[in-house]
This record gives sequence, C-alpha cells and structure tokens, in this order.
Amino acid sequence: MTSTPPPVDAQEYLENLMRAGQDAMKQFDDALVSAAGVGTKDSLSSGRRLFPFALIADLQREYFKQLWNSMFLQTFAGGAHSSVALARGDRRFKDDAWQEMPYYDLLKQSYLLGSRQLHEFVDRAQVDDKTKLQLRFYARQFIDAMSPSNFPATNPEVIRKAIETRSASLTDGMKNLIDDLHKGRITRVDESAFEVGRNLATTTGSVIFENELIQLIQYAPQTSEVEKTPLLIVPPCINKYYLLDLGTGNSLVEYAIAQDHHVFLISWRSAVPETGHLTWDDYLEMGPLRAIDVVLDITGAERTHALGFCVGGTILSCAAAVLAARQQDKLATLTLLTTMLDFTDTGEIGLLIDQGSVALREAAIGKGGILPGKELAFTFGTLRANDLIWRYVVDNYLKGATPDAFDLLYWDSDSVSLPGPMYCWYTRNTYLENNIKEPGKTTQCGVPIDLSKVKVPLYVLASREDHIVPWKSAYGSKDLIGIDARFVLAASGHVAGVINPPARNKRSHWLNDQLVSDPNSWLERAEEKSGSWWPDWDAWMKQHSNGTVPAPSEPGNVHYRTIEPAPGRYVKQKSN
Repeated sequence: MTSTPPPVDAQEYLENLMRAGQDAMKQFDDALVSAAGVGTKDSLSSGRRLFPFALIADLQREYFKQLWNSMFLQTFAGGAHSSVALARGDRRFKDDAWQEMPYYDLLKQSYLLGSRQLHEFVDRAQVDDKTKLQLRFYARQFIDAMSPSNFPATNPEVIRKAIETRSASLTDGMKNLIDDLHKGRITRVDESAFEVGRNLATTTGSVIFENELIQLIQYAPQTSEVEKTPLLIVPPCINKYYLLDLGTGNSLVEYAIAQDHHVFLISWRSAVPETGHLTWDDYLEMGPLRAIDVVLDITGAERTHALGFCVGGTILSCAAAVLAARQQDKLATLTLLTTMLDFTDTGEIGLLIDQGSVALREAAIGKGGILPGKELAFTFGTLRANDLIWRYVVDNYLKGATPDAFDLLYWDSDSVSLPGPMYCWYTRNTYLENNIKEPGKTTQCGVPIDLSKVKVPLYVLASREDHIVPWKSAYGSKDLIGIDARFVLAASGHVAGVINPPARNKRSHWLNDQLVSDPNSWLERAEEKSGSWWPDWDAWMKQHSNGTVPAPSEPGNVHYRTIEPAPGRYVKQKSN
C-alpha cells in the first residue's frame, strides 16, 4: 500500500525551488573560483593576474552597452529585438513569450549577454591551456544552471502551465521530485515503457558461460551457414551491453547475425560488494581473455574477430597486447568503435579527472569498494547539462510532465557500478598519466604491455561530434596498435554515430584509404558516403575471414552448455 503525498503549498514549493537555484548558483560559483585558483589568501592578487583590471572594465563596459541597446530597442523601437544569437539546438527559449513579451525578452537578452561576457572573460584569462579548459567547463556549468528558464518565477511556460492546471502541474512536479529523491537520480524517460528481454535485448541467444564478472552470450544463427571465423563483441563495462541490441531493426548484433557472422557477446556484471575487490587485470583475465578461449573452444576456430566499443575497446586492446606478450595468436582482426588509446586529448571529460580527484578515489576505494553507477551517470550528464539535466528539471519538476518513452535514454539511465580498484587503475593510467600507449610503461596480467606488438588487421570507427572520445584521438589509434588499418568517420555523436542501422538510411560517414599523419588532412581528402558505416565494416570483416561453415544447431558444446536464455541475469541487475 502506497502512502499519499502530503498536500503541496504552491508558494512554498516555488520558494524552495528558487532557494535550490540560489544554492546551485553558489556551488557553481565556488567551483569556478576553485578552478581559477583564486580561493586562497592572495585571492585578490591572483584574480588580478588572471583577469587584468583593464580587461574587466572593457568587458563590463561592452556588456552594459549591449544591454542598454537591448532595452532601448525593446522599449522605444516598436518591439524590435536585439540580435544575441542562441547556440544551434538550444531549445530553452523556444516559447513565443521569450520574443514577444518585453519582460521575458529582456530576461533572455541580459542572460545571453552575461553568458557571452563570462565566456569572453574566461577566454582572456592569463592561465595555461588546461586551466583555461577547466575554467570554460565550470563557467558553462554555471551559465547553464543560471538560465532564467530553470526557475519557475522567470519561465513563462511554467507560469502558464500552473495557471492552466490550477497548480496541479506544481503538485505533479513535487511528486516527481520526491520520486527522484528516492531514486537518487533525475528520471529522463518513461521507465515503465521498457523491459530488458521484453522489448530491449531481444535477439535470440543463450548464456553459455559465466563467472563472477561476465556472462558470455552466444547468439542463434539466422542462416544455414555462418562465417568460420567467429565474432566476439566487448561492450563498455560502464554501460549495459544492450546499446548494441536495442531492438528489432535497431541492433548491431542483429545486423551482424543477418550477415552470417557467428556472434558472441560479453555482458558485464555491475559491481556488487562481493566483486568490489576486482582489479583491471581481473577485467582482462575474466573478461575478453577468458571469453576468447570459450569462443574458440565452442567454434573450433583458430582465431576470432574481436570488436570493442568505447571503454570496451580500451579493455580489448589491452587484452590483445597481453596475448601478444604471451605469444598467443588468437585474434583474426580488431575493431575499435569510438575508443581511446592515447589520452592526450580527452575532451571535456578529462577536465574532471586530476591528481587530487584520483588520489581521493584511491584512498577511499582503491583497495576495495564500489564506484556507484549514478555518480558516473551524473558525470557524463554534466557534459551536456542543458540537454541531460536542466531540461528534465524544468519539464519534470516545474511543469509536472511525464518523460517520453525513448530507448536510448532508458539505456543511458540504466547505469553500471564499477569496482574501486579497477576504476582507480584505469583513471590513473589513462586520463591522468596516459601510460597505456607507452610501450612497457604498464604491466598488465603479469606482462609488460606494448600495443604495437598486436599485429592484426585494424578497423577504427570514430564519430565526428563525439564529446566523450574526440575523433582525432580515436584516429591516432592507427599508429599505436594493429596493422593494415582502416579508419572510418561517422556523422553525429558517441552513440548515434555507432548505432545507425543501414535500413534507416540516416546520417553519413567519411572514407579515405590514405591514412596520413594529420587527421585534418585526412578529412579534407575524405569522401562522404550517405547512410550507415555498417556495410563497410561487414565487407572489411569478410575480407579477413576464412569462408563459411554449417551453422551450429545448438548453442555451446560439451564443455559449455546453456545456463539460461539471453539476455541473462547480469544485464537485468540494477546498480545502486
């Protein structure tokens, strides 16, 4: 029996929301000051070094000049508007009131002018490049948080909705807020619309092996013959695998099976107390290295194709280097989708990882413990805060709306926890110290790692608008691992660039067989092809295969029998 929420006082609710906004403003302001390094005793002199007085005066003078022009145009020029442009895709001010009502137009213009001034303020700061990038990130967090669209008293849509519903929208918003407080995260999707195994991860298969870290799925063939060389897919361990098997017509797994590939896939287990001790080496040994042996045992093949996505690609590459160091020839090809091996340029996510934060994690969970999935999810959300945080704060809490049903957002909200020792090793040796790319710099699974010793054909896919793995960083993988590399650049971002079924005929990709050293030069000479990159990858794989064999009639073999049907237990477990 559920209890009925107490009656909501609309005025108190509005006051609490505005107070929360003020608190958020202070937190972002503190973060900005901390990033700038002006929170110490000599803050005044530090501030002067960062932002000379003449610069501050010039920026303030320009701000007030433009704000006055905006007010003059609005008040005296018959409703004309100033021309502070919105960023492409910015939907916060789409309501007509932001343009047609002087009060809201002035709010918007002053906010946009202030935002632009703060960006210019940061761009002219006299600091090193990394500090400037950090300042830009924190400034954007502050700017996004303080948008007038985020507050009920200054959002015309919220006020109109409250009037139309006689405050029912405020009551519904409070209920949504209470529910999310219990969950510990913002609800961004109608979670009742999806269920793993019912309308997500529905491709037919069987779990034929498991240990405390992974389940290995063998998918049922759809054709009478399959490629003799099997395919092992290694998804990222920070997300559930079903991004690659969202549903009928939207599944890379389904597509690969339809092209006669004999597909196996790792399903990572979200960390629980009994696995909180697992290390990076455990992830290699118990993950791809063990899975490769099982795949070869079941199929009887000498080698397997292997595909890794995002962090899964980093794990797979390190596992391949372990095999090379052990002189074990078990891979036919290596495919890396939006994967980083060289962490020199990590984009904005690298700005959140520094010596202090890594040392703090190492002290807390480095010898055992769990990094909760919701913390990882929030970190990724801050990279696109307007789209992934504030939009839902406004819609869910201020308007009382119910989120839409969207499979990608459901997957994105289905977070995975990581063991502390594994996470700490990964962040230190990638984002912080960039050790993996250096031959012999790391020892993994008891052997020195040298990615260049991996001598198998390489297929690298990057996404042009990827905010997690910059495409130029992914491009550099061709010089670190594998032979006879093929590089393909997909349109769109980290996820949409990868999940692009050919039948939908969406987006495009770029091809250029001449892999020059400079990625910009490669792109200038690349040919844009409409549609998905999947057929190109399939054709490349078959060039490196050994023909076909009759499809197996049953999953597994005498050593590995069916444990349960796909998608298995691990993917259905929820993280804390």
